[in-house]
Amino acid sequence: MASNNTEIEKEFRFFRVYKDGRFELFRPHWDTIPPFDDPITGVRSKDVTISSEPPVSARIFLPRVTTSGQKFPLLFYIHGGGFSTMSAFHPSHHEFCSTVAAKAGIIVVSVEYGLFPSRPIPACYDDSWAALQWVVGHVNGNGPDPWLNDHTDFSRVFISGNSAGGNISHTLAVRVGSIGLPGAKVVGVLLVHPFFGGTEDDHMWLYMCPTNGGLEDPRLKPPPEDLARLGCERVLIFVAENDHLNVVGKNYYEELKKSGWGGEVEIIETAGEVHSFHLHNLSTEKAVELVNKFVSFIKHE
Repeated sequence: MASNNTEIEKEFRFFRVYKDGRFELFRPHWDTIPPFDDPITGVRSKDVTISSEPPVSARIFLPRVTTSGQKFPLLFYIHGGGFSTMSAFHPSHHEFCSTVAAKAGIIVVSVEYGLFPSRPIPACYDDSWAALQWVVGHVNGNGPDPWLNDHTDFSRVFISGNSAGGNISHTLAVRVGSIGLPGAKVVGVLLVHPFFGGTEDDHMWLYMCPTNGGLEDPRLKPPPEDLARLGCERVLIFVAENDHLNVVGKNYYEELKKSGWGGEVEIIETAGEVHSFHLHNLSTEKAVELVNKFVSFIKHE
C-alpha cells in the first residue's frame, strides 16, 4: 500500500492536496519581467510597494504624457490565476496592461495580491481593496507616488480583472457601492471571463477559503442585493464560447439585469475561443478585437 506521503486527499483544477497535508501546485512557477519604458508606445512602467506586511505591491503603467499636468483616467487591474498562481508581473499581464494604457490613454495599476496556499482567501480580496484605497489616497495630489499624484483623473476610475481577477473586481465594486470610495468615482467595471459559482471549481474555491459561507457565499455566488449595489455606472462582461466559465459569466449578466441595479450592462461572447485566450497571444484577430472593445468601453465610444 502507498504511504500517506503519496496518497492524494483532494485534487482540483490548480492543485492537489496529499493526506499528509502537502500541497502540489500544478503551476508552481511562472515567468516575470521587470518594468520598462516602451520606446514605441511611450508607455512607462514601474513597480511600487503598497504594504510590506502583508506584502502587497503593484505595477503602474503611465501612457505617453504630451502636456504638463496631463490627466488620465485610471484602470485598477486584477490578474487571474485561480487565486493560486500567476502575477501582475507576468509577461502576458504586463503586455495586456501596457497595450490598454497606450490605446485607451489610461493609467493602469495592476495589483500583486496574496495567493493560496501561502495566503488563503480572503487575502486576495483584502489585498486588492487595500491597494485600491492606496491608489485613491493620491486624490489630493499628496500620495506617495508622483505619477498618480500628477496625472490621475479620479472622476474616471475603472476596475477590471480576468478569471479570478474578475471575481475580485466584482467584490471591489460591491464594497464601493456599500461603503463608498471617497474622492473617486468608479465609472465602469470590466469582467473578462470571470469566475463565479456554478462549476466544478466551486469546491476548490471553498477549500482555498477556510472561512467560507458554503456554496451560497456571496463572493462565490453574488446575491441580488450585492448586484443591486454595484458602485459603478456601467459593466462590460466578456465570455468565451469554449470556456468552462462561459455559463457563469452569462448567469452573472442575467442576474445583474434582474437585480434592480440602475446601470448599463453589456456582454460580449467570443466565438470558438477558450478561457483567457487573449493573454496567450495579443496579436491574434480575436484578441485584438477584445482589446479594442475593452478600450472602447473605457472611452465610451
